[in-house]
Amino acid sequence: MALPIIDVATPSTAPARRLPPWLRRNLEPGGGHGETAQLIAELNLETVCSSAKCPNRLECWSQRTATFMILGNVCTRPCGFCSVPKGKTEELELDEPERVAEAARRLGLQHVVITSVTRDDLPDGGADHFRRTVEAVRAATGAVVEVLVPDFIDKDGALERLMAAKPDVFNHNTETVPRLYRTVRGRKSVYAWTLQLLADAKKILPAVKTKSGLMLGLGETRDELLDVFADLLDHGVDFLTLGQYLQPTLDSLPVERYVPPEEFDEIGSLARGMGFKQVASGPFVRSSYHAREMNEA
Repeated sequence: MALPIIDVATPSTAPARRLPPWLRRNLEPGGGHGETAQLIAELNLETVCSSAKCPNRLECWSQRTATFMILGNVCTRPCGFCSVPKGKTEELELDEPERVAEAARRLGLQHVVITSVTRDDLPDGGADHFRRTVEAVRAATGAVVEVLVPDFIDKDGALERLMAAKPDVFNHNTETVPRLYRTVRGRKSVYAWTLQLLADAKKILPAVKTKSGLMLGLGETRDELLDVFADLLDHGVDFLTLGQYLQPTLDSLPVERYVPPEEFDEIGSLARGMGFKQVASGPFVRSSYHAREMNEA
């Protein structure tokens, strides 16, 4: 019997529109995603998989992987592309690092990705909570730890505090090209700050692998993308991810264009030729998708 084709890229709240065929997937029934979901619920954890309506969630959960989201599930930045709730934040849960570590241990993870909402309300932006989570996961699992961080803008000493935990991979997403920064990322985010954060992480910890990602389909041009790639390389970035932007809610920015897979392949090849150590480029690629494989390749 043929498996049903499901538009995993279109949440129920998104506008009704026909997706191109390359954004439709055959989803295998069953699998291990229920076990992963149960564990996440049992330990009262947040994942970016759910909060950001990631189209890869069932695939990743079936493989007993997840990207843990710390510092709560409410963000202080009104980014136009993201479905994570915005508004009044809650107190930090001081036992969250240990709960994340326990989930990673029980899932048998060898590569753990830790991300967060942006917490402009905290004096250090949540950097020390990141540090404690990295240290707890490493103590419980010995896993490679990748952090996918907010920009810590105007948070003096925050980056140094986080890097004291010596994460193996430091990831901060550029998201889009400079011309679209204000529209996509909001008024507080600054392109130059993003570049400097990535460079500073490597200055503090030269052994760290730095990584950044962009969404395609927001109205950027090929030349603008290549200029961003050059800027990232000039700031020491090792890994690059490129994926299709998909509108998660009615209130989110609309998709300007669905980029075909062959164009993702072409742009990825150009990026590799420019000097990135690893590039993942495709419609369903996300910043933490197959992160272990990318780090080990």
